Amino acid sequence: MLFALICTDKPNSSALRAEARPAHLAYLDSLAHKLKFAGPFVNEEGISIGTLAMVEALDRGDAEMIAANDPYQKVGLFASVEIKAWKWVIKNPELK
Repeated sequence: MLFALICTDKPNSSALRAEARPAHLAYLDSLAHKLKFAGPFVNEEGISIGTLAMVEALDRGDAEMIAANDPYQKVGLFASVEIKAWKWVIKNPELK
């Protein structure tokens, strides 16, 4: 099942994001086939203010564990993390 991890950064946390970014990217890379896509939310100036990651997980508990183990979460970057089950219907490459 697919889950969207919708993460919002704490205000004024660009330095913390930059510091934790290498570990965050390595973590996403380690998810291999579980990670479908990911990227930052940005404000109008192009500054990262959050993260969207789509992961394939066994269940909600597995998705919560993936979110909890993200280095951004571990360093306290996120003000909130919302996890929503998602069904990929339009332009899903696995349905072609």
